[in-house]
Amino acid sequence: MALLFGATTVNYVDRQVLGILAPTLTRELRWTETDYAAIVSWFSIAYGVGLLVMGRVMDWIGVRAGLALAVLVWSLAAMGHALARTVAGFGIARALLGAGESGNFPAAVKAVAEWFPQKERALATGIFNAGSNVGVIVAALLVPSIALGLGWRWAFLATGALDLLWLALWLALYRAPNREAPVADAERAPWRALLGRRQTWAFIVGKAMTDPVWLFYLFWLPKFLDASFGVRLVGLAAPLVVIYVAADVGSITGGWLSGALIKRGWSVNRGRKTALLAAALCVLPTMYAPAAGSMWVAVGIVSVAAGAHQWWSANLFTTVSDMFPRGAVASVVGIGGCAGLFSAFGLQRLTGAILQATGGNYGPIFAVLGLAYVGALGLIHLLVPRLEPAEASLAAGR
Repeated sequence: MALLFGATTVNYVDRQVLGILAPTLTRELRWTETDYAAIVSWFSIAYGVGLLVMGRVMDWIGVRAGLALAVLVWSLAAMGHALARTVAGFGIARALLGAGESGNFPAAVKAVAEWFPQKERALATGIFNAGSNVGVIVAALLVPSIALGLGWRWAFLATGALDLLWLALWLALYRAPNREAPVADAERAPWRALLGRRQTWAFIVGKAMTDPVWLFYLFWLPKFLDASFGVRLVGLAAPLVVIYVAADVGSITGGWLSGALIKRGWSVNRGRKTALLAAALCVLPTMYAPAAGSMWVAVGIVSVAAGAHQWWSANLFTTVSDMFPRGAVASVVGIGGCAGLFSAFGLQRLTGAILQATGGNYGPIFAVLGLAYVGALGLIHLLVPRLEPAEASLAAGR
C-alpha cells in the first residue's frame, strides 16, 4: 500500500505542476484560453489511449515490470517540459506525460485485486488513491518556491526527478504476492468480450461522466482562483492544500464506508451504491462556486466536491474487481479510463472556448460539473442493477 500510495503521489505531483504554473505561464508566454485548453487536452487524449494499452500491459506482464516502465516514461516526460518553448512543445510534453502516467491506476487497481480480499479493496483503493491529493498538496507547496527561486523550468525538473527515487524503491522492494498464480490465457478476456458486457459499460459511463470533473479541478482551479479572486502563485498554496486535504479525507472515508457496510451484512451492490450516492449528492453544490462571495466560500464548496469525487472514485474503481476476474481487471480499468479521458478532452476544449467567448464566465461549466455524478449513478444502476459478476462467460470470449 505504501508503494502504491507513493506512485500515485509522484504521479500527481508531475501532473499538477502545469496547473499551478498556468497563470504565470499564461502571462509570460502570452497563452490564450484556447491555447491552454489545447495543451492540457493533449494530456487527456494521450492518457486515454495509453490506458487502453497499459491496461493490457499490466494484465500481460504483471504489475512490477509494467508500473516500473510507466514511471520511467512519465518521469522523463515531466522533466521534458523544461525544454518546451511553444504551445506545440508543451502539448507534446503533456502528451508524453499522459502516455506514461496512464499506467498508474490500472497497475494499482490490479495490485489491490491481487493482494486484498473483496471486503478490504475499497479501503485499500481509497488509501492509494489518496496519494493523488497528497501529490497536489506537495506540488502546491514545492512548485511556487522553486519557480520563484530558480525559475519555472526547474519546477518541472525537480519534481520529475522525484519519480526516479520512487522507482528505485519499487524495484528493490516490490514482489508479487506468494499466493498469486499465473494468469491463465483463458482469464485474459479479449476487448470484444469485455465490451460486450454491461458491467464494462457501467464503468465506462461512470468514468466518462466524472473524470472530466476531476481534471477540471486539477488544471483549471488555479486559473479560476486567479481570475475570480486574484490569487497568484504563492497565494495558491493555502486554498489548494485545503481542497486536497478534503479530497484525501473523502478518498479514505469513502473507501472505508462501503467496506464497513459490507462487513455489517450489506450486499456488495447495496454497500457500493450507497457510497456512490452519498458522493453524488455532495457534489451538487459545486454548481454555485462561481457565485461565491469570497474566495474561502468558493474553496469550501470545491473542497466538499473534491472530497466527494475521491469518495466516488474509490468505490467506482472497486466495482471493477467486484465484477471481473483478476485477469481482466486492469483491462477494464484501462477501457473505462480511456473513455473518461476522451470525455475530458472534449470538456477541456469546450471550457477553453466558453471562457474565451464569455470573457471568463465559469458559471455554465460548474453547472455541468455539479450534475455529472447524479446522472452517472442513475445510468450505472440501469446497466448493472445488482453488480453481478461477469466472469461466467468472459474466459471463453463469448
